[in-house]
Amino acid sequence: MKKKVAFVCVHNSCRSIMAEGFANHLGSDYLDVYSAGTEEYKAPKPLAIEVMEDLGIDMSYSSCKLLNDIPSEVDILVTMGCNVSCPSMPTKHREDWGLDDPSGLPKEAFENTRDLIKEKTIDLINRVKRGEL
Repeated sequence: MKKKVAFVCVHNSCRSIMAEGFANHLGSDYLDVYSAGTEEYKAPKPLAIEVMEDLGIDMSYSSCKLLNDIPSEVDILVTMGCNVSCPSMPTKHREDWGLDDPSGLPKEAFENTRDLIKEKTIDLINRVKRGEL
């Protein structure tokens, strides 16, 4: 049975949508994937989309969503690095990846963040496959 996972950050415009992209691309057999932000934002960061598409991951579906746009309860809640306030959401497992937001920095910072997110997403998918989560 698939696990519902939500990736959450402040604006849902960069880190959480990259995690959503990797989880959909690499773990769709194991995960139902959502992402959201705690504050409204107009659109995903172009560099976040670009660095994902550089790896061949389609991000055309991406949009900035709020917590009330996704299921109110998930199996796994992953926050990207809560430097403001972490959301409270019913979940069986919660973890924070502690990632810095590359917004406003050069493309290389987005690539570095993307690569960290990829590693962490692969690890998450493997833990789900092994039944640890």
